[in-house]
Amino acid sequence: MRLWIKLGGTRLDEAGSRQRLAAEIRAVSESGHQTVVVHGGGKQMTRFLIQMGVESRFVGGLRVTTPDVIDAVLKVFAGSVNSQLVSAFRAAGARPVGLTGLDAGLVDAEVLNPELGQVGKPVHCDARLLELLTRESYLPVVACVAGDASGAVYNVNADQMAVACGAAFGADKLLFLTDVEGVKDASGKTLESLTSAQARTLIADGVASGGMQAKLEAAMAALAGSGGRAVGEVRIGPGARAGIVGLMLTQGAVGTRIIP
Repeated sequence: MRLWIKLGGTRLDEAGSRQRLAAEIRAVSESGHQTVVVHGGGKQMTRFLIQMGVESRFVGGLRVTTPDVIDAVLKVFAGSVNSQLVSAFRAAGARPVGLTGLDAGLVDAEVLNPELGQVGKPVHCDARLLELLTRESYLPVVACVAGDASGAVYNVNADQMAVACGAAFGADKLLFLTDVEGVKDASGKTLESLTSAQARTLIADGVASGGMQAKLEAAMAALAGSGGRAVGEVRIGPGARAGIVGLMLTQGAVGTRIIP
């Protein structure tokens, strides 16, 4: 099975959490699954910008990315966060390879909205590098930075990056490891499963907003085959729970399963 796992920055901010998730993902990959990891780092980015005296501004939940911010994106996402995660995988016994979308033209993007500066929308993923690495039992660890043929660099939403690459890679399952138990309904109950139509209703009614809205939109795009073959299954679940990676692959009651 081809497995794509998206890790949020909060789950990577603490060494113990990184080490646990690295061990769980390594165990899954060694059980025969071709696995790729993509990660964000928004919490670490905000902290770094504060230290540098750079103000963070957001439009529609996305960070306005000025030249100062894109420099920080490279230092934080492609630098410290990626390297710390790769090191955790090494300690867990995996064979990780730290990457960004810039490497070998893995992910090309275009400007999403001029108002946002260098925030990119993925438009093409060349998954051949991922094919090569996973075939040789390496574990690609991809930071959410993309580029284009002219040499531009873009800050890309990690959920959108996961969909673009996961579809091109032909992922059978896409797992979002988040800070919540799953997708909640209007009463606050975690939903065991959710159709794309029901997800659109939650968004329209304002029940799913912010980060969860972004994840649901990404999940629907993945299931619809945006940018490649449709992903077979998407799950959103609690990255803080011990054993979560194995549980999301084997137990239907963990997190929320999104279906077409």
